[in-house]
Amino acid sequence: MTEVFTAAERPELDRRADVLSAEVWPEYNLHGDVLGAHWRELAERFPELQFVLVEGDEILAQGHMITFRWDGTIDGLPAGIDDVLLQGLALQEPPNAASALAIEVLPQHQSSGLAPRMLEEMRALCAAHGLDDLLAPLRPSWKERYPLTPIERYTAWTREDGLPFDPWLRVHVRAGGEILKPIEESMRITGTVAEWEEWTGMAFPESGSYVFPQGLAPLEVDREADLGAYWEPNVWVRHRV
Repeated sequence: MTEVFTAAERPELDRRADVLSAEVWPEYNLHGDVLGAHWRELAERFPELQFVLVEGDEILAQGHMITFRWDGTIDGLPAGIDDVLLQGLALQEPPNAASALAIEVLPQHQSSGLAPRMLEEMRALCAAHGLDDLLAPLRPSWKERYPLTPIERYTAWTREDGLPFDPWLRVHVRAGGEILKPIEESMRITGTVAEWEEWTGMAFPESGSYVFPQGLAPLEVDREADLGAYWEPNVWVRHRV
């Protein structure tokens, strides 16, 4: 039997699950300029919106959300995942929406139908807190196969049945999600050339643009400045609560 506990209810499970997050994401994705600086604040300031799905003592998945205020328009959407996190942390007025920041299903439990369950739990938490919308700046799961394709074109790709080409976008659309807007620059990750070489397992001998393993877009390397800079693209999806 699976159960759901928030960080407010079982903080020790939330801490355990955080350690397991490295099993879900590529290494570079754990070093966001904004997310890396503020991620720990989520459990401290929004424990009721961080949750784990467990079966007995085994953690199956973890979900992260933050509340913010949205005017209901596409133009009023935050600039991306970095922006919505900062807006949520700085919010001084009552929120009316939540943004999913991550759904992390551990590798051994992926492709077992847990992702839709996690979305259901997110919507349930939104409803319990009187929020009108659940939004998500999605990281399309197959975009890494097409890093040179602009996110706007990739998001528009569909299958013969009319559903999105990307599997993660399909999960959300099948769950009632509405694709609102692709985001070319959603999460910023910068580091030294040596850090990027460690994160990717590649060498970057000269300045320029590089495609790298599991990257959704090219990495820009400036060896003179000793800087690797990357913008991860996402896609805004809306679920009405």
